[in-house]
This record gives sequence, structure tokens and C-alpha cells, in this order.
Amino acid sequence: MQRIKTFKSLSRAAAAASFLSVQSFICIGTVYWAVAETLYLSGTGALVLGALFALPTAYVLVLVVRMAFEAETDPANQ
Repeated sequence: MQRIKTFKSLSRAAAAASFLSVQSFICIGTVYWAVAETLYLSGTGALVLGALFALPTAYVLVLVVRMAFEAETDPANQ
């Protein structure tokens, strides 16, 4: 099955990916903030926790971008 890659479909995919990425980044950032404040972390502890949150955050962002691209370029959605 051939994906439809026009300027319109790619711009829609970029817009959807941007929106969903910001939303997931806000959710993950809120969880990070809540955990860091609950555990009274500062300085090195907050950096370690941030490093632990970085990998899952990157995975979620890549997943969201891939899903948006697949959804917006699928011929069934055109």
C-alpha cells in the first residue's frame, strides 16, 4: 500500500505530531515535577530523576510522531 505524501498530508502530520508531542511532554513533565517535589529532590537528585525520565519521554515522542505520520498519510484517511 502506497502512502500519500503530499504537502497537505505531511503538514497535517507535522501539526498532529507537534500537538500530541506537546501534550505528552506536559504530562510526563508534570509527573516528573510531582515525583521530584514529593521526594524533596534538588540538584543532583533531580538531574538523576530527569535522566531516568529522558528515555521513556524520547520513546513516547518518537511513537507519537510515527503514529501521526502513519495516520495522516494512510490512503484510507484521505
